[in-house]
Order: sequence, then C-alpha cells, then structure tokens
Amino acid sequence: MINDILNYISKYIETLELTFNWTDFLQIVFLAVVLLFLYRKFIKNTSSEKFVKGLLILVCVWIFSEVLLMIDLKIIGMFLKGIVTLVSLSLIVIFQPELRKFLGFLGQVDFVSKLFNSNNKPKEQKIDVVKELIESVKFLSKSHTGALIVFQSDLSNTYTDVGTILNADLSTELILTIFHPNTPLHDGAVVINGDKIISAGVLLPLTEDPKLSWKYGTRHRAAIGMSEVSEAACLVVSEETGDVSIAIDGTLKKYEDLVTLKSDLENILGYKEQSEEDKRTIFKINNFMTIKKSPEKK
Repeated sequence: MINDILNYISKYIETLELTFNWTDFLQIVFLAVVLLFLYRKFIKNTSSEKFVKGLLILVCVWIFSEVLLMIDLKIIGMFLKGIVTLVSLSLIVIFQPELRKFLGFLGQVDFVSKLFNSNNKPKEQKIDVVKELIESVKFLSKSHTGALIVFQSDLSNTYTDVGTILNADLSTELILTIFHPNTPLHDGAVVINGDKIISAGVLLPLTEDPKLSWKYGTRHRAAIGMSEVSEAACLVVSEETGDVSIAIDGTLKKYEDLVTLKSDLENILGYKEQSEEDKRTIFKINNFMTIKKSPEKK
C-alpha cells in the first residue's frame, strides 16, 4: 500500500512538472501572500485561530481520502470523505453568526481602508479625560453629591493601600457610580492617573492648618491636606452646597463656572499648551478665594 501511495504521489508530481510554468508559480506566490496577510490580519492570536487549524486538518483529511480512493481503498476513502463533507456542512450551521458578521464586514463602505489598516487590532477610542470630568462634576454639583478626586501623576506618594484598586478606564458613568451615596466607596477619594481611575475609597491625610475655618467639612480638609503633602491636585464637590473647588499646594480655589474649571483642568492635566509664565501663574495666590470666605460643610 505504501508503494502505491508513493507511486501515485510520484506520478502526480510528474504531471505538475509537465504543466508547471512561471505563471503558475506567480499565482501560487500571490495566493500564499494573500492567505498569509489575511491570517496575520484577522486570525493570528484570536479565537478563530483554532478554527482555521481545524479547517486545515479537514483539508488534509480530504486530500488523504482522495489518495485512498486513487489506490482503490474505496471504503476507507469514502468513509473519510463522508466525514469531511458532513463536518463541512455542519460548520456552516455552527458558525452562521460568524459568517454573517464576515459578510457584513465585506459589505461596509470602508472595507478596503479597514482591510489595509496597518493596525491588527481595532483602534482604541481615546478618552477625553477633561470632558468626562466636566460631565461628572456638572451632575455631582447639580445633585449635591459629595465627591473628592485626586489627580496624581506620581503614584509613589499616594495613599492607595487603604483604598480599593480599580485600574479602570475613566468615564463619567464610573465616577458617578463610585460617588453615589449608596455605594461603599462614596466616602473616600478617587485617585486618577492619566485616563485611568487607579483606586477609589482612598483615605487622605487631613490638613492640620489651625487657621482653617471649622465650617469646612472632611472632604475639603482632606483635599487641602493631600495637596500639602504631595504635588497632587484635588477636586472637591460640596455635598451641602454643590460648590466645586480645587486644592493645590495647600490652597483652595472655588469655581463659579465650568468654563474656568475646564480651562484649569486642561492646564493641570497637561492637555493644554501654555507658556512657562502661564504654568507658574495658573494658581497664583491672589487668584484663589480666601478659604475663610463662603464656608461650606461636607
């Protein structure tokens, strides 16, 4: 039987040699390049990789069944060929959603641009940090929901050990969920680094400034205290009045409108181009409201 298989392969190769030319070679190279491109673009390191390997096994079994039929092992050959046919028809039913998704992808207007996009993975949507923060503050202020947010670039001096680690993408929905009064984390601070919420429910050091009015609540004292011991900026939303303030270098600034708040947040978080002089004067002392004025509770 082995000799028959070898003889069949030898005759098949001889047939290829008789009809093989440079055009056939170029076609084979072209198909190989296309298949390799599609494999790397859509299949490699995905859940579909195992599926493709299964298809290759089916193809090998089908070729083997044809060889068996050629050498008169018809029963085994027809048996294997029948299994391949049955499995192939079953795949159409099993993977109907995937096939529908693939056909929908082919029907997209920008199919060609997506196909030749150099990125193997879809582009991640960039988070507009300032926009998400402004939307959060707008709702928190309007609903008089207390909040304390720490913007920390250097996480080595952050009290995250006493909080709950999240490492989640920043979003308005997540911030509002954390500070909802019925959630376990609403009493602590949220630490933000870049576009990530690092932790929530964080306990911050309170300021020990004896001149600070007793009418200020715990959130404001924690914001001022954190800004005194680190380079962090702390945003506070008053639960009683809905007022919004930012503490930097132990000084508290209260905001009357969201436009000014947005501008300062862009400067603090580094999303706005500015001169060195502007950088030094964003939080000039005379720009801050005196802490003793407009007292507010937690």
